[in-house]
Amino acid sequence: MIHYCPNDTSMDVIWFNHGVSQCFMDTVAMASIGGFMLLFGTLQLVMYRRYATEINPLQIGKSRMYNFQLFLLVLLPLLTTVRFVLEGFVFDGAQVYGFMILSIAVALFAYPYSIVLLVRERYYQLPSVPTRGHGLVLLVFWTMLFVVQNIAFINLNYRDGWFRLVTLKDKVEFGMFVVRYLTTMMLFVIGLKAPGITSAQLSDEYQNLTQTQENQSTFRNAWSKLRTLLPFLWPKKDVVLQLRVIICFALLIGGRVINLYVPIYNKKIVDSLSVRPIDFRWDWILMYVGFKFLQGGGTGSMGLLNNLRSFLWIRIQQYTTREIELELFRHLHSLSLRWHLNRKTGEVLRVMDRGTDSINNLLNYILFSITPTIVDILIAVVFFITAFNWWFGFIVFLTMTLYIVATIMVTEWRTKFQRRMNLADNQQKARSVDSLLNFETVKYYGAEQYEVDCYRDAILKFQKNFVDMENMFDLMREDQEVLDAPGAGELAVVRGAIDFNDVTFGYNVERYVLRNVSFTVPAGRTVAIVGPSGAGKSTIMRLLFRFYDVDTGSISVDGQNIKTVRQSSLRQAIGVVPQDTVLFNNTIKYNIQYGRVGAPEADVIMAARSADIHERILTFPDKYETQVGERGLRLSGGEKQRVAIARTILKGPSIVLLDEATSALDTQTERNIQSALAKVCANRTTLIIAHRLSTIIHADEILVLKEGSIVERGRHEVLLEQNGVYAAMWQQQLENLEAGTNATDVMEDVTGSTPLSFVNDCVSFTTTVSARFWLMDCRNIADATKMATELYKEAIHVPFMAKFVVFAKRTDPLEARLRVFCMTDDREDKTLEHQEHFTEVAKSRDVEVLEDKPQYIELAGNWCR
Repeated sequence: MIHYCPNDTSMDVIWFNHGVSQCFMDTVAMASIGGFMLLFGTLQLVMYRRYATEINPLQIGKSRMYNFQLFLLVLLPLLTTVRFVLEGFVFDGAQVYGFMILSIAVALFAYPYSIVLLVRERYYQLPSVPTRGHGLVLLVFWTMLFVVQNIAFINLNYRDGWFRLVTLKDKVEFGMFVVRYLTTMMLFVIGLKAPGITSAQLSDEYQNLTQTQENQSTFRNAWSKLRTLLPFLWPKKDVVLQLRVIICFALLIGGRVINLYVPIYNKKIVDSLSVRPIDFRWDWILMYVGFKFLQGGGTGSMGLLNNLRSFLWIRIQQYTTREIELELFRHLHSLSLRWHLNRKTGEVLRVMDRGTDSINNLLNYILFSITPTIVDILIAVVFFITAFNWWFGFIVFLTMTLYIVATIMVTEWRTKFQRRMNLADNQQKARSVDSLLNFETVKYYGAEQYEVDCYRDAILKFQKNFVDMENMFDLMREDQEVLDAPGAGELAVVRGAIDFNDVTFGYNVERYVLRNVSFTVPAGRTVAIVGPSGAGKSTIMRLLFRFYDVDTGSISVDGQNIKTVRQSSLRQAIGVVPQDTVLFNNTIKYNIQYGRVGAPEADVIMAARSADIHERILTFPDKYETQVGERGLRLSGGEKQRVAIARTILKGPSIVLLDEATSALDTQTERNIQSALAKVCANRTTLIIAHRLSTIIHADEILVLKEGSIVERGRHEVLLEQNGVYAAMWQQQLENLEAGTNATDVMEDVTGSTPLSFVNDCVSFTTTVSARFWLMDCRNIADATKMATELYKEAIHVPFMAKFVVFAKRTDPLEARLRVFCMTDDREDKTLEHQEHFTEVAKSRDVEVLEDKPQYIELAGNWCR
């Protein structure tokens, strides 16, 4: 009959003869390991068989470490088998016991089972975020194996154990234990490295995770990183700082030496007080007190040497921080524009700040904590070996090795979450910087609460452990200049009329920007404001948005003083197309949708179509999901402006403000934008801040600002006849045009073609036009015909098979350029559509439109630059 345990031991008695019986230890250990693998290993294998997909063989590289890992897993059951044979059949008194059968059975099951799991993890991928590491089952399994081997050390004094090294059996058992210990330790360490695991890149999102190195080891390329940092510790050109470095290291070494003498003198003092006659060694006590003064004692205290070293190191730390920041700043400026366009300024700045702080902390830990601790361990090991025996040194070394391994494991585990925290922190800072860079855009669309909500979400993803509360509270103590009045209601827009009544305003008390400004923009009409730089044009727009409160006077919308309504409702009723469109570092869809947050995609596309940007967006690889870059730098000026127009169209405001919307664009782009702007302003109250006078000649009223006051007002033709400030500005722009405009740039039809040719800076033409389709500046066809005939030199037929309207005057509103509108071939049955369009435009300008049969007039002439 086979007994489960030897006759002198049992499972009931755990501790006897200064140790734990081999029967009890092997039973508990192997039962735990076997049960764990049977349950959790089977569950993981089932998961792989049901849900895993095979990894592309091209992604699986060769790995010697992986092959070595397999070898170790094969070696362990072989060692167990050899031990079973020796103890059961070879050694003196050999006998097979039940716990030995359990051990070999579990070994022959668990180790091959782990090999199956290891191979599965190498060649198959579960549908989850790919990681660079083994699954939890294998990691726990290898940890249990290593822990079991370490538990054996509690039997160092076991009288029946093989640690005595008395018999041949003891020596063989000890040798096999050393092999098992090293094997399980290497399995554990290699398992953390996971050399055979390949991260299948399932999507772009996961590729981004790989790029952020979220799952890479903290100690990857550690030596390379240290070699990069160490040169910053040595001040190359400052002898004084170099001396400080030397002194700091000398103090560090002195502190390590004192750490040895403190326990030695403690021993001497205790021994002197333990032996009779008691010898009071006051000299030893003074030495001990002196060493403790230098070393430091008590919880959290630092001795003289550490305090002095910390004080001297401050200048070195400042030097290191300065040099690292300068080198990083220099490096950032050397990076390509593509790199900068793909990054967010807030993230980069946050990485710089956190990185330099972390580098200082890292260097301090390495130089003054980690390195001295390792030196202390080595000194302690040598001391115990020489003063006592090698067992003491081995115990200290093993204990500290386990401590270091455990520290590495915890650090690796924490690092994954720390990287996620850093990523969330970067996103939080990037969100705040992006929002503040776009401050005016946020105000234009009344999206303050939306930005606050977005920022709150970013903060919730990452809660900082420490906050610079003083600076934060200083920001929070900043007073709001513009507040909603108590009980303020919503703005009720009926028609959208705007009224400035005797408005005076200054950014500071020393100088007023606007003085007694009064004007009215009737509902549905267009009023333009022009004037030299600094006249106060943009200030009027800011006051209407209530970025500031007026000093005196009032501003009303539909008879409601804007001070008495909520700012959010006021800004919701106003749409703006600014001069310099600043886009968020996000997608095109996000930037258009900002006009009405949460708008359905169909509305976004419709707004883009109205702004004539939809077709252009479809040419981008990612279409509406295309990233525009920081401040929209990936888009051209015209594309950015059209996105802003689409955003305003999507908002659907009752009032539209154009703040020099095309002044930053070239002439060609300006013309293309005008049609999109016309769609924004159609049937809406419109206020235009203009620099190019050619863009506002259609306005119902033009206000001329000078030094904060309205000096002229009226329509374009009236202001020209007054020969005042406006006429002078008009003449100046004509002269600038003549000096720098290419003739071929100003001769286009609505399709973008060139209908007339210039010869020697002049163009001659002849065509038949219909009096029914004349426009605002062709009010007298007879006069225009007479003028053109007098200048006639050579007839050049317009190369189109369609009817045209040509309108021109000496005071041409588009700076002496000819405008030729293609009326479309009659055979395409589109004439009526164009006819209705031009008729509507003509009526809006009080131009007589003939309702009877079309009258055709021969128009010929010569026009020069």
